[in-house]
Amino acid sequence: MHRLWVLVAIQATVAAASLVVEIVAGRMLAPYVGMSLYTWTSVIAVVLAGFSAGHWVGGRLAEWPSDRALRANGWAMVLAAVTTAGAVFLLRGVAGPVITALQDPVAAIVALTMLVFFLPSFFAGIPAPILSQIAVQRHPEHSGRALGAMFAAGAWGAIIGTLAAGFLFISWLGSVGTLTVVTVVYVAVALYSFVAARATRRWVIEGALVSLIPMMLAGAALYRPDPCTRESDYFCIRVVDISPGPAEPVRLMVLDHLVHGISDGIDASAMLTPHGMMQDGLSRMRMAGREHWDGFIIGGGTYTVPRAWVEMGEPVAVTVAEVDPVVTEVAAESFWFDPDSVRVVHADARIVLAREDRSYDLILGDAFTDIAAPPHLITREFFELAASRLNPDGSFLMTIIDHIDRLDVLASLTLTAREVFDVVEIWADPSHDESQSRRVFLMVAGNARSPVSRIHHDGPEPRQAVRVSSASLQAIIDERRAIVLTDDYAPIDRLLGTGG
Repeated sequence: MHRLWVLVAIQATVAAASLVVEIVAGRMLAPYVGMSLYTWTSVIAVVLAGFSAGHWVGGRLAEWPSDRALRANGWAMVLAAVTTAGAVFLLRGVAGPVITALQDPVAAIVALTMLVFFLPSFFAGIPAPILSQIAVQRHPEHSGRALGAMFAAGAWGAIIGTLAAGFLFISWLGSVGTLTVVTVVYVAVALYSFVAARATRRWVIEGALVSLIPMMLAGAALYRPDPCTRESDYFCIRVVDISPGPAEPVRLMVLDHLVHGISDGIDASAMLTPHGMMQDGLSRMRMAGREHWDGFIIGGGTYTVPRAWVEMGEPVAVTVAEVDPVVTEVAAESFWFDPDSVRVVHADARIVLAREDRSYDLILGDAFTDIAAPPHLITREFFELAASRLNPDGSFLMTIIDHIDRLDVLASLTLTAREVFDVVEIWADPSHDESQSRRVFLMVAGNARSPVSRIHHDGPEPRQAVRVSSASLQAIIDERRAIVLTDDYAPIDRLLGTGG
C-alpha cells in the first residue's frame, strides 16, 4: 500500500490541486476587489503562508506511527475538501462586510484572501511531510532517492496544477466548477489515506460519511447564482440591465469589478459615461474635416464608440484590438454591436501594432486591468511604437484613471508622452462628481494642438470636456511624483496606490 510510485503520485496530485486553488483564488477575488498586483501578491503570500503552516503541522504528525499519521492525513484532506468547497459561500458572504469595514483597498484584499483561502492551503500543506516520511521509512535503503522523488513530485504537481488551471480548467469549467474538481480530488486522497492506514471498518465508514459534506457543498456551489454572466480566460464579465423602461434599453458591462462601458440600445450616439463622451467627442474633433480616416482602438469593451462611429456615418475604417474574444461575443449578444461593422483583432494591441505594417490617423487607448492600464501599454517604448504607426498629423488618445487627490499617474503618463510627442494635452469633464475619489481624464497627443479648448457633446445627458491649461498641467507634474515610465520600470500599481 506504500509503494514509492503511489506516494509520489499522491504527492503530485495534492500539489497540483493546491496550486489550482491558488490560481482560482485570483479569479474568484476579481469581481470583488479587481485583478491587480496587490491581489496576486496577497494570494501568493496567503497561499504560501498556508502551505508553510500546514507543512509544520504535517511534520509533527509525520512523527506518529505511519498508520496513525495516514489517518491524520485523511482527516486533513477531508478538511481541505470542506474549506475548498466552502470557499465559494464564504467569499460571497464576507466580501461585502469586509470591503465596507476596511476602507483601505489593500487591507480589504489581504483580509478577504486570508479569510477565504488560508485554510484550504493550510490543510493541503499537511500531506507533504507525512507522505515523505512514510516514503523514507518504507525505502530506507534508498532514502535519499525517495525524498528527492517526493520533492520533485511536489514541484511537478505544482507546475501541472498551475498550467491546468490557467489553460484548461477555468476555461472549461469556470472557477466554481474547477473548485468542485479539486474537492473531489481531495476526497479521493482522503479515502485512500483511510484505507492505506489499515483503519478499522468504522474509521473508513466514518471518513466516507464525513467526506459527503464537502461533496454536498461543492454540488450546492454549482447551483448558486454565478456573479458572472460569462467567465472568460481573462475576466468575470457581467451584463447589468439599467434600462429606465422597456422601450429604452440601456446596459452596462462590468469586467471583474469595474464598469467598462454603457450602451444605449436605441441611440448609438448616446455616450452615457464621461470617458465615452470624451473618447467620441475628442476623436471627432481631432479628425474633423477629413474625407476619410483610419482608427485603431485599444480595447473593445462594449464597443460603444466604434458602434457610434459606424452607425452615425462617420467616414472611418475602424480596427479594434481586443485581447478577450468573449468580450466581443458579449458585446455582440448584449450591447447591439455588429462585429462585421469593424475589423476586430483578438490579440494584445501592442503585438498587433508591432506585427502589422499599417498606419492610422487616430489611435485610441482604452484598455484596463482593474483601474490601471496594462503596464506595457503606458511606457515610452509603447508610445514610440504608437507614434510610428500614426499618419502625418495623426493623433494618439488614451483614457487615464487617477485619484483626484493624488494625480501621480496623470503626471507620469504626461511626462512619459512628452518624451515622444510634440504636444500632449489632458482633457477632463468639468461636471465631475466631487464625492468620487477617482476621476477619468483623456490624453490627446500628436504634433499639433487641438483647435479648441472645450467641446460639447449632445445626448440624453449633454456633457462637455475642457482642456487642462498648460500652466495647471505643468504644476501637476512639478508637484507630483512624476516619472518616465519605461518597459523596464512602470510601477502603475504603486502610483495608483491605495488613495481613495
